[in-house]
Amino acid sequence: MAAFGTSFTANMVTSYFSDGQWSPARLEPVAPFALHPATHVLHYASECFEGLKAYRSDSGSVHLFRPNSHVARMQRSAARLLLPAPSEEVMLQSLQMAVAAAVDEIPEYPGALYLRPTLFGTTEDIGAAARPCDRATFCVLASPVGDYFAGGLKPLRVKVDDKAQRTTPGFGEVKTGGNYAAALREVVMAKKELNADQVLFAPGGVIQETGAANFVLIEGEELITKPLDGSILPGITRDSILTLARAAGLNVVERDFDVAELLERAPRGEAALTGTAAVLTPVGELVYNGATITVGNGEMGPWSARLREQLCSIQSGAAEDPHGWRVALQAD
Repeated sequence: MAAFGTSFTANMVTSYFSDGQWSPARLEPVAPFALHPATHVLHYASECFEGLKAYRSDSGSVHLFRPNSHVARMQRSAARLLLPAPSEEVMLQSLQMAVAAAVDEIPEYPGALYLRPTLFGTTEDIGAAARPCDRATFCVLASPVGDYFAGGLKPLRVKVDDKAQRTTPGFGEVKTGGNYAAALREVVMAKKELNADQVLFAPGGVIQETGAANFVLIEGEELITKPLDGSILPGITRDSILTLARAAGLNVVERDFDVAELLERAPRGEAALTGTAAVLTPVGELVYNGATITVGNGEMGPWSARLREQLCSIQSGAAEDPHGWRVALQAD
């Protein structure tokens, strides 16, 4: 199978906003958008997106994982960017349409159909830096994907950076491309200079998240993670893991903690990244100011393994879904 996110289905779902209203969502062939050089998104980054998956269970049934939560987050991102957005009902309908059109292309678990709803401003006005868009495009792209860790799940090496900013303060809760662009250089340089897989941003010494995933620290019976104060993305996988951790008996604490505490506790505990693509990925090493600190024994810890297995079993349909996270593909 092609590399994650590089293969696409033949169709996408689109809707267009102009004259104060959205066009009906419709299925159409995947094709390039024709954008005027003055299009707002090209100059002022008026864009947000989501990433979620649809799965095929062993019985052959198809379901989406927590689409309502993703749609709700996209609504919040759009509001923060002052972008017009389709209703939650239309967004959910669009996701169902995209999955239904590609139902025969959904690989067996651990493969899935990755869905990328995207919303961007299309007002043609390079003088509109201080005005919201009055035109926009919404689309849902679908990509059949295999196991994110085709070569096997391996603990990550992560640089801890207490100087760089992952995003503009107060904007970290928005899922917009600008945040990923802001983190890109730091991640690339960490890979080049330290052979690190990711960067854990900790501006001012306070632990936040990496360039593309939330971060959790586990020691003993306690799981610690940054609270949702606007500086980090309210990850759907993060929320799922915290829910499962509480149910499993872990004391989940959402509070600020600094680099010194992280480095002091890491050798005795576990650390992991959470996100849609990689679910829960262990951190084996932290690199800070040239020193390497091994997390636990450098391998995936028992709590991380347990929580990952629980979430994967729910996503795949192999386990009960007590939280109502699976949403079945609707019949025509």
